[in-house]
Amino acid sequence: MTDTRPETPTPDYTALFAQALQESPTQDAPVLRPFPAQVSPAGIPQGLVRVPDTAAPTALPVGHEVLAELRSQASMKIGEAAGADASMTEQDRRQRGQSIIRQVVSEWATKYAASGSDLTPQQERAVREAVFDELFRAGRLQPLLDDPNVENIIIYGDKVRVDYADRPTRTWDPIAKTDRDLINLINHLARMQGQGERALTPATPNLNLRLADGSRLAASAYVTPRPSIVIRRHRTRGQGLNDLVRWGTIDASLAHFLTAAVKGRKNIIVVGSQGVGKTSLLRAMAREIPSTERVGTLESEYELHLHEDPEGPEVVAYEGRESNGERGADGKLQGELTLSDLFPQLLRMSLRRVIVGEVRSKEVVPMLHAMNEGEGGSMATLHARSPQLSIERLATLCLEAGIGMTEALAYRLIAQAVDFVVFVRLVDETEFVGHDGRPGRKHRFVSHVMEITGIGEGGRPAHQMVFAPREQDGRREPRAVPHGNISQSCLEDLVRAGLDRTVLQRPWGSWGAPLETVVPL
Repeated sequence: MTDTRPETPTPDYTALFAQALQESPTQDAPVLRPFPAQVSPAGIPQGLVRVPDTAAPTALPVGHEVLAELRSQASMKIGEAAGADASMTEQDRRQRGQSIIRQVVSEWATKYAASGSDLTPQQERAVREAVFDELFRAGRLQPLLDDPNVENIIIYGDKVRVDYADRPTRTWDPIAKTDRDLINLINHLARMQGQGERALTPATPNLNLRLADGSRLAASAYVTPRPSIVIRRHRTRGQGLNDLVRWGTIDASLAHFLTAAVKGRKNIIVVGSQGVGKTSLLRAMAREIPSTERVGTLESEYELHLHEDPEGPEVVAYEGRESNGERGADGKLQGELTLSDLFPQLLRMSLRRVIVGEVRSKEVVPMLHAMNEGEGGSMATLHARSPQLSIERLATLCLEAGIGMTEALAYRLIAQAVDFVVFVRLVDETEFVGHDGRPGRKHRFVSHVMEITGIGEGGRPAHQMVFAPREQDGRREPRAVPHGNISQSCLEDLVRAGLDRTVLQRPWGSWGAPLETVVPL
């Protein structure tokens, strides 16, 4: 559908950010925290065979028709209890609900046993939990949301696919009996999250929201043949750079460099494809921001959760809001607040840094202005297939902003605003095992750190690789290792922030052994 909303005047982001800076106190460069030594991976297996799919959904002792009947009985009694006590809070309702569900299931189990089919205590508990999930949690989705190894849940009608961190993708039982039941489940989740007027309806056929565990849900219906839902899990939320070293995403040398880059107030864009760990890396880097600083975050749905970190900086967290599906006389969607709508207010919050969870649209222009005009230290993530293509992606978004931006101006703004591009790569080998029987796994690692050094040939941003893969004397390292390229002024800034410059003189970084892959990279 064509967007008929009129263009709104472009705010003066330069003036807004300058005003914010005048209100901000200065901070001394903080002390770097040490990182643990990298654990070296094992050698490379040689053979290739497909991993057998042995995972299976947990079976309930009864069908979902029985659960639906138990849910209906419990729901009626819970409603009666809530009607009799007007002061009942949501927590009280859940506690009362647990008691009622236990009673309802116990009575049903007694009748079920009379038919000659006794339930074990474990089976009866599984039924109680399933009924509770139907009423107060995510229904049949809940076991998947509780599984720490689930990364993505992809639903198309009755077809369900689950991506795991530790084994191959597999199909799953239907989440709902009918498409209408599936839509009702999604709207039930939206109501439980309390995120404004978000709902999946003919008037609002697209829905985006965050779940209680921080997962991000995107759903479409009425404009697709069947309801289509994707749930992207955030399996980790409290990790820092030292955790990423332990997991093999970065080595100790790169962790030290990124710490200095954050504390040296360099503007950083974390780049990669979907699901590679951009948000996790950005969150880990943000935890290096001194707790005395005031930071603004801007996200479509909260995923960074920096405002929930008691040991982190002071955070002003803004979240976009979807419309209620109606348009006003001016053609603008009622109730909608985009990231570009929120940016002017964010910059009035006396901030020292701005962090954009993911740059997708018009917010790219105020973000680049904030990076360019401030003290530095702002960060964001961006979808791009390589570090070099991130420049083109940023320029394209600037041109699509509809504010009269030219290609030359977009390139100049990028060159002046961005200091480093950090590229994260994903290698998925969960479908295979080596000849020794060890299964493959997913490898997420930083492969490049690119410095933007100013305007280059043809008016495009010039760049050089500070960290990148290396192949030399028969040895190949696909992960990011130092290449010794960095501008002198930038190096001096990082040294003042605590960088040990000898880190950049280690040709193979701090990796202790080759990356353990089924197929050598």
